Amino acid sequence: MMQPAVFLDKDGTLLDDVPYNVDPSLMRFAPGAREALKLLAAQPVALFVISNQSGVALGKFEYSALDQVEAQLHRMFTACGATLSGVYWCPHHPHGRVARYSSVCNCRKPAPGLLLRAAHEHRLDLARSWFIGDILNDVEAGNRAGCRTVLLENGHETEWVDGAQRVPTVRVGDLHEAAQFVLRGGVAEPHDTPVRRGAAR
Repeated sequence: MMQPAVFLDKDGTLLDDVPYNVDPSLMRFAPGAREALKLLAAQPVALFVISNQSGVALGKFEYSALDQVEAQLHRMFTACGATLSGVYWCPHHPHGRVARYSSVCNCRKPAPGLLLRAAHEHRLDLARSWFIGDILNDVEAGNRAGCRTVLLENGHETEWVDGAQRVPTVRVGDLHEAAQFVLRGGVAEPHDTPVRRGAAR
């Protein structure tokens, strides 16, 4: 039987945003993230981290440096009583300095490639899954993959480029609120901000 999943953006959603960080000692949960993982851990959903890591293409760190980041994510999830089912990185950037990773790809968000790959490898039901992120590129990737989506309105989205695939199911303040919304089955409470597709911000 196919399983639903909750896909989490890393920087600015799950963790405090430290640009191009691959030092495990600097990895800290974003507000509400610890509480969110404790809630989600008790549910029959698989948890995944989906993250653009253009620092590889830009020559800021080696792809292998992400191994220690992934290991630390597993430790952080375990400390919350949660299981991290998988981590998917996109190392590409179309204007990268490292030739191997300097390309247009189908995995760099807002493309849905990482979610589709995770769904294929883990037999996930994308229609019953959620993508939670802090910018509209996350929302678009989730929508294009067939998930429902949550946008954290924490100030990290600054461009607000509109599009038919860039409208979230709901907007909330932090990951804890997002997890509560997901566990209610997508039913809004008065403090939530549901968004209809096609609506302008």
